[in-house]
Amino acid sequence: MVILDVSIVNVALPSIQRGLHFGTTGLQWVVNAYTITFGGFLLLGGRAADLLGRRRMFLAGTALFSASSLLCAFADSRGVLIGARALQGFGGAVLSPASLSIITTSFAEGSERNRALGAWGAMAGLGDASGVLFGGILTQAFGWPAIFVINAPIGLAVITLGRGVIPESRRDDLRRDFDAPGAILVTLGLVAVVYGIVRSDSLGWGSIAVLGSIALGIALLGAFALLEGRLAAAPLLPLAVLKMRRLRAANLAMALLYAGVFSMWFFLSLFMQGVLGYSALKAGVAFLPITLSVALASTFAPRMVARVGACRVIVAGMLSSAVGLALLSQVSAGASYLTVVLPGGVIAGAGFGMTVVPLTITAVQGVSPAQSGLASGLINTARLVGGALGLAVLTTLADSHTASQLTRGASRLGALASGYQLAFAVAAATCFLGSLLSLFLLRPDPSDIATVASGREARRAAWTCGRVDAPPKPPDPMTPEPS
Repeated sequence: MVILDVSIVNVALPSIQRGLHFGTTGLQWVVNAYTITFGGFLLLGGRAADLLGRRRMFLAGTALFSASSLLCAFADSRGVLIGARALQGFGGAVLSPASLSIITTSFAEGSERNRALGAWGAMAGLGDASGVLFGGILTQAFGWPAIFVINAPIGLAVITLGRGVIPESRRDDLRRDFDAPGAILVTLGLVAVVYGIVRSDSLGWGSIAVLGSIALGIALLGAFALLEGRLAAAPLLPLAVLKMRRLRAANLAMALLYAGVFSMWFFLSLFMQGVLGYSALKAGVAFLPITLSVALASTFAPRMVARVGACRVIVAGMLSSAVGLALLSQVSAGASYLTVVLPGGVIAGAGFGMTVVPLTITAVQGVSPAQSGLASGLINTARLVGGALGLAVLTTLADSHTASQLTRGASRLGALASGYQLAFAVAAATCFLGSLLSLFLLRPDPSDIATVASGREARRAAWTCGRVDAPPKPPDPMTPEPS
């Protein structure tokens, strides 16, 4: 349901833009009000799940998410819709880490957990695929409010079934301190930074308002780091956890992946409906092959990890996303869906699905059960924060370039397509950078693999993403490489 809500909104963005009179940079707040609040409160949601009970918070988050969806549906102004989307993001921040924590604490590390995470990733892909189709059908048949109403029956079904299926679990050894000031500081800091980036389009980068907003955001994020490192009795993010090299690298790679790929659906929806003239339904159908490629790739990702190691799969996936986005940078007013949008979107989507699951596996691998909620919340925070910042930067670049082309006499459709070209090109470069960083940061050091290799084997493993021969005991075919 959470992923469904992202994809279903993307298809309806042009209709929302017309209905509530959003500009392009304003329209991205329909997405970012959700993702920033989601990302900012994820760690608080993970803490609440550990302290108050994972099932309890999962069901409470689902109820809040569903209720705020109805508020979105009845919004009659831009401010009300953005506020309801922020509340919806808070509901997602409560239920999402609880769901992943339920999985990581219910299945043993190794093949069993990898299969469960693969199913979790496949359900995300299913939400993506069904979202674009339902988004097109509902928007065209009933208008954009219907895309939010659909969450109410889904949420009701989840709550009804979850009460009987999910066992309750929580930690009783933790101090009952939720560190709400930390969650508020990081959320306000992200909002201020994104607001400054977005305002640069109309005010310029030298504007006091822009620089002041970004400076305020950085100061708030610095205060968050100080609070977590020195002052909080029970910090949301114990800075010591960032000393885990692979967890730190996996979070950085996830942020770069989402910074590059997350905006693809935003810009493709605007391009297909605003430039190619597709209806909402036709755009939803056109998205299906792309989202199915995400679902299929995420389903097979655990098997690929077992065969060649997580690092190789991550690098290959991010390179695939970079290639797909580079193809999409060729969009134009006369571009063909079959020759540009379809191949570029499918290649980027497959790379995205191939990368998310092994990054999640890497981020929680070796983490103690006591820190599972924290690790789950951290990887999801990196995902959403990366997506929000990437969308803010790329939307600002695209809008500025479009305005520049219009002043030079370009046609409206040509100027729009030119702005999207720039956004896709920068997104491709971001994913390529992510592949390089993953290659070097996610490969184990020789000391990491000393228990399974030595000498020349250790050096070879360090430069081949850590894929080494197993000890004499026959390995489980689904067990990932040692870390």
